[in-house]
Amino acid sequence: METRAPARERGSMKLIAIGALLGALAAVPSASAESVWGPCQGAERPKDLQCSSVEVPVDWAKPDGGTIKIQIARLPATGDTMGTVFSIPGGPGGSGVDDLTYYRDSFTKLRERFDVVSLEPRNAGTFGRLPQECFTTGPWLTRPDTRGEYARLGVKIRRNAQECRKVDPEFFDHLDSASVARDIDAIRASLGEQRLSFIATSYGGVPAVAYARLYPERVRAMYLDGAVNQLRDATTDARTRYRTYEAQFDRFARWCGTSGACGADVAARWRKVVAAADRKPIPIKGEDGAYSGFDLQVAAMPHLVSPGPAPDHPRWRQLAQAIATAERGDASGFADYVKAGTGSLKPPSYVGMNATMCADGLRFDGYREYRAVRAMGERVSPNLAGMGLWHRLGCTGWPAPVANPAAPLPAGLPPFLGAGTWTDYDDTADIVRRVPGSATVRFDGHGHGLYLTGDTCTIAHANAYLTDLRLPPANTTCHPTRPN
Repeated sequence: METRAPARERGSMKLIAIGALLGALAAVPSASAESVWGPCQGAERPKDLQCSSVEVPVDWAKPDGGTIKIQIARLPATGDTMGTVFSIPGGPGGSGVDDLTYYRDSFTKLRERFDVVSLEPRNAGTFGRLPQECFTTGPWLTRPDTRGEYARLGVKIRRNAQECRKVDPEFFDHLDSASVARDIDAIRASLGEQRLSFIATSYGGVPAVAYARLYPERVRAMYLDGAVNQLRDATTDARTRYRTYEAQFDRFARWCGTSGACGADVAARWRKVVAAADRKPIPIKGEDGAYSGFDLQVAAMPHLVSPGPAPDHPRWRQLAQAIATAERGDASGFADYVKAGTGSLKPPSYVGMNATMCADGLRFDGYREYRAVRAMGERVSPNLAGMGLWHRLGCTGWPAPVANPAAPLPAGLPPFLGAGTWTDYDDTADIVRRVPGSATVRFDGHGHGLYLTGDTCTIAHANAYLTDLRLPPANTTCHPTRPN
């Protein structure tokens, strides 16, 4: 998941054995020239934001092969610098240059001691190597009930992905997070830094973990914020997510009960409309399409995670209205919201995004694992069971192997700091607890990407860690400035 700037500010094959290859690649030196900084293009860019580029191999196993230029940006230190903090954007495929543009104020205190640098990662969709449609469109997913349906979904996804892959197979096959991590190390070399400190947001946690695995001696500090967790198997990951989803739906239902915005017993009505839509999809008024119960659950999730300011919670209010409209036989309350954000009537499974997630191993191992996770979801999260399937289903039949499989973090890493909200704390905490001496900050509220979006309490703890390597005490909690 990606932390995005507000809309007014800017226009989710088998695993191959590559352990030996990873070890060899980790030893490849980053032969990057020193960065030459200049003004950034674009009227929206802050005047103190500087830009440069670093040339890297498309395939790090072939350092003398084809190359791409990675755009980088820097907010220079305002005081005596003690090094560089590298901000890894979410997504996958989010723009770190945009993060430094739209969330510049979040870094004000940190810049008293550090340069803050980020990148336009190779999976951002801005390199021109693949059609732009690969990053802005994708197939609609269905929830298979049989092996045959699962196989047919795989054929559809594979065919769609192959249309993008055939344009530039080498580039398509190297959009994994380990390749992004190696790009970051080339940037480190171009900066003349021996070690980097990191802020990794959302899916940025996956290349951050890859970097820590490949270059542990080059990590000074690692702050993970609402990080996506690649290290758990699909079943363990789903169990955690389902509990998180259900807890968030329960918060929505309790708000409904006290606000009077939803009518009687919204949870029971929601489950009833989802079950009915799975039997007979609900048409979208004025459009050629219909929503299954699975579609409803996937479309509802963004409303649930980010309800908007309390006490009104406008996105929860919008969700309640969409449920009422669906009960009357019209799914447009969901489709209109999705279309406004994606241009599609249903949430599309973006090919470009999947080119990273599938390469990072965030996929089902086959129909049996899919059915096991689905059955668990129906037990643990009756309100949102479909949401735990959606991202991994997008990798069914994927035409390229796993390039960045999950692997244990090495010994010798410095303690990490992690932070997260009601919906992403558990993912982050599971990662940082794998590194001895690490600590966490729990944010008692909604949201995603606490540092970028300006939570002052979390930023203070992160800055103390990044600057002085000072970790907060156990059970540290930050609270929203106004009630959730």
